[in-house]
Formats: sequence, structure tokens, C-alpha cells
Amino acid sequence: MKAIVCTKYGPPEVLQLKEVEKPAPKDDEVLIKVCASTVNRTDTALLRAKPFFARLFTGILKPNKPIPGTEFAGIIEAAGKNVSSYKVGDKVFGFDDTGSGSHAQYMTISETKALAIIPKNISYEQAAASTEGAHYAYNFINKINLKSGQKVLVNGATGGIGSASIQLLKYFGANVTAVCGTKNIELVKSLGADKVIDYMKEDFTKNDQKHNYIFDAVGKSTFAKCKPLLQPGGVYMSSELGYMAQNIFFALITPIIGNKKVIFPIPKDLKGSIFFIKKLIEKGKYKSVIDRKYPLEQIVEAYRYVEKGQKTGNVVITMEHNKKI
Repeated sequence: MKAIVCTKYGPPEVLQLKEVEKPAPKDDEVLIKVCASTVNRTDTALLRAKPFFARLFTGILKPNKPIPGTEFAGIIEAAGKNVSSYKVGDKVFGFDDTGSGSHAQYMTISETKALAIIPKNISYEQAAASTEGAHYAYNFINKINLKSGQKVLVNGATGGIGSASIQLLKYFGANVTAVCGTKNIELVKSLGADKVIDYMKEDFTKNDQKHNYIFDAVGKSTFAKCKPLLQPGGVYMSSELGYMAQNIFFALITPIIGNKKVIFPIPKDLKGSIFFIKKLIEKGKYKSVIDRKYPLEQIVEAYRYVEKGQKTGNVVITMEHNKKI
């Protein structure tokens, strides 16, 4: 089978398209014919081993999983003898933030991982792009006591996390202010944003509107800049550690000092996130935003584009055999 292989950390150029042996599922695993995958921020971080301490989990000197990829959608081709939740022919999607090996024509994964049946109302490409950003967005929301009508500002509203955050926040009844560039104003409105700030024309940190929560979905701002925008008791959360890992530090001291705090949204319960997103998709309350599609053979270009930090929603990787299914 064709697969992308990464034998060392580095820029996208270290990725190589190779012919490798098709994997065989273990007793508790399923073999999936991958029909679509994505390149996302998790993938680019794993590729470069950032932050550095991540190597404790991904491999000190080189990746311990040579085939990259985290999000996937496809069809089960074989199942191990102990698998009971899925069967051959099931169309499934999922996400593994430690690496699923989905940048390949076939992959295996345990049935106990974050895996679910694809809703009937979406394509493989939409399914593959529905998990990573939504998982992190859902974990932002899980860390707070969000009430209907509360005001939330989302900085970076058009990325994978940001576009998912708007939809999830609206599902829970929040009043959402979205920060984005000029070309994406209509998009974020269509996702449900109540107010839009064009960062190309206005510095959102100078706005007079006060918010209960600020989600920095791209990690390009800081608590210091956003603090004046928070109401008393307000919370700032970022998708990044921040300069010198300051968001971890602030998460420890702000609950003790002051009346505005930082929460660092360490993601957990990946499987719970996937099943929640599946429910929203089936209800018509969530739809992944797709920016570009690349064939597997152009994976390097896809990684380069994602690393620019300017993608709108998600970047999908398509498989040639998807056209035959």
C-alpha cells in the first residue's frame, strides 16, 4: 500500500511517499481502508516534535509512529476476532491525537479508541475533518460553566478549532463575537456568530465590549492583552502554551490572585468528544469547514500550507480509492 513515512522530526520535506506492507489488525483492532484524512495543527506539531517535551510521548530521537496522520474516515475491511462494536463494511471516522497512521491507504486502530460510525448525512471528507478542531473546541467548553446568553469572544474564528467553537458555542446558547479576516466575515456569520470583528481593520483587544469568556483558538494573543475585555470573574483560554509557557503559569496563579483567570484546556475524553460531535452532525448542528483538498501524493504541500497558519477550517487529504467506493 501507499503511505507517507516519517523517519525523523523536521519540516514537511522529511515526509516520503513509499510502498509499505499493508497492516493486519490485532484481535481488538479493525483494519480501515482510509478514504480521507486531514493535515491539522496536531499533525504539524507531531512532525516537528513541538513542544520539545512531547518527545517523551512521541519518541525522543525520532517518531515512534513512522506513518503520520491523526484524523481519518474510511470503511472497515477486516476486524480482529475480539471486535464486537464494529463489523466489516462499516463506514467509520475518528481521531487519535497521538497519531493514527491515517496518512496511508490503510490503517489499524483498536475498537476502544475514538472511533464512530459516520453519520449518513456527510461525506468521507467532511467526516475526516469533523474531529480534531471540534475535540479541542469541546474541551474549551467543558472547562467552564457556560450558561445560555453569556458572551464569548473567539479569536481565530476560522481555523479548525475556531470554526468548531462558534458552532458548539451557539449550540449551547452563547452570544458569540468572532474575530477573523475580511474575506471570512460571511463564513463566520453563517456558522452562527452574533458579531464579527475584522482584525484587518480593528484591534479586537481595543474593543469596549466585555465578555464572560475569551477563546484564543489560534494562540496568537495573550492573557495580558485580553484581560481588559473580560468581565469580573471572566476566563481566558488559549490553544497554545504561550510565550515561555506562560498560560500554564497563569492557570496556576490567577485562580488565587485577581478576579479574572486563565484556564489551560488540557484535552481529555477523546472518545466522548467524537460521539458528541457525531450527535451534533446527525442533528444538523455541526458541519466541518473545508479549505483545501490535496491527494496523498501532495502531502508535503498540504503540510506547508497548514504551517502558514492561514487555513480556513480544515485541509483534507483524499485517497485515490475513495473514488471507487
